Amino acid sequence: MSRIVYVNGQYLPETEAKISIFDRGFLMADGVYEVTSVLDGKLLDFAGHSVRLARSLKELDIATPCSDDELLAIHRELVARNEVVDGMVYLQVTRGNPGDRDFAFPGADVKPTLVMFTQSKPGMADSAQAKTGIKVISIEDIRWGRRDIKTVQLLYPSMGKMMAKKAGADDAWMVEDGHVTEGTSNNAYIVKNGRIITRQLSHDILHGITRAAVLRFAAEAQMEVEERPFTIEEAKAADEAFYTSASAFVMPVVEVDEAAIGTGKPGPVATRLREIYLEESRKTAI
Repeated sequence: MSRIVYVNGQYLPETEAKISIFDRGFLMADGVYEVTSVLDGKLLDFAGHSVRLARSLKELDIATPCSDDELLAIHRELVARNEVVDGMVYLQVTRGNPGDRDFAFPGADVKPTLVMFTQSKPGMADSAQAKTGIKVISIEDIRWGRRDIKTVQLLYPSMGKMMAKKAGADDAWMVEDGHVTEGTSNNAYIVKNGRIITRQLSHDILHGITRAAVLRFAAEAQMEVEERPFTIEEAKAADEAFYTSASAFVMPVVEVDEAAIGTGKPGPVATRLREIYLEESRKTAI
């Protein structure tokens, strides 16, 4: 069965979906995106993703393509039409198609482009990697300064993934001024003496929706959290480490730059936070 996607008001087979070559998302990476996970046919943290999408659009002065209610309805329709049980809904908004290439933003008469599609990931909550943990390498962070805006400028993160793969690792943690900013597509954490340490929110990192939920659940579980930058050396000396993202939830990190972290196996804090996140998020999924 051909996947059904959404393009500017239409539900179409993916083979029939078309975007103009003059769309600024294609020419300028002039757009933002969100990824919402689906478990048991329901959307996780949808409200948080909607709020962050609105913020990203406002920061780039891109018009909002539709209301939150309409956005939710499209998400649900795509999940239903594609019979997604576990997986993700990808959403992208660009500044649209002005009809030609120009560095200047087009006028208000040019409507934003909204495209959405699903990705089916059966059993994504029961990840084998979450049981064994992953390996990361460190790389220099050379991205632009507004990483808090979830733009489609993902070339360097993609390169970072490939650097990790070439080194026999699973992902890369990016380092700026001696401190870890974040992973290629996730927020980074270490645990030392029971304390969870993660970089504070700023323009330097993406304000992760899963990050916010996990830190809230950690506080409710009376876990101590310290929001500050940490170094790769601190990570190597940590008791455990992990990252969070919408699609991986809470993922233990057991090695950085070929040095084992803690016991070299997923630690109790990351393991428990993953359990709590999945349990609590399923309760509030819509």
